[in-house]
Amino acid sequence: MSLPHRRRIGADVLVPFILLALVFGGLFWQKYREARQLAEPVATGPREVGDRRIILFFVDDAGKLSREARQVDLCQETTTCLRSILEELFSGPIGDLDPAVPEWTSINRVSIEGTTVTVDLEKSFSEALQSGSSAEMLAVYAIVNTICVNLPEIRQVRLTLSGENATHLRHLDLSEPLTPDFSLESQPVPHQN
Repeated sequence: MSLPHRRRIGADVLVPFILLALVFGGLFWQKYREARQLAEPVATGPREVGDRRIILFFVDDAGKLSREARQVDLCQETTTCLRSILEELFSGPIGDLDPAVPEWTSINRVSIEGTTVTVDLEKSFSEALQSGSSAEMLAVYAIVNTICVNLPEIRQVRLTLSGENATHLRHLDLSEPLTPDFSLESQPVPHQN
């Protein structure tokens, strides 16, 4: 008599578990698909209140930059928006991409002068980079491309470390402002100016 009772308890537990797994799996899949969709470039002008979609650059399995879209709060001031975008980039990918920028990268200062942005990072950024010129290129251009795609009014990005203007990584010279390089993407998407 206890055997049929056990089968019934198993079915009573298994069916709701499967239904919950399907619901949560569907929600996760929808969130994953939204994160992988490409967004339209953000228009210039005053920032509105609400949500907007931004594009972040991470590294794919082929060792190239790849885009990931993300929803963030809108902001009014460009410098605040820029800092928020970079913090999203530094927090890492949501989907199946790998981070391009070392974990624990922190921003000292962000300033905008005309069409050039200066981003001053902690010196630990260069120390935490994986060795090799391609790792440096991917990290630097993940930052540069992310800024220029989301803020089309920005044409160049100068990266400094702890306030030093003539910055050099192990293989890459950062003493001059950099323009975006979309050829580093797996599937290059033309940048619209």
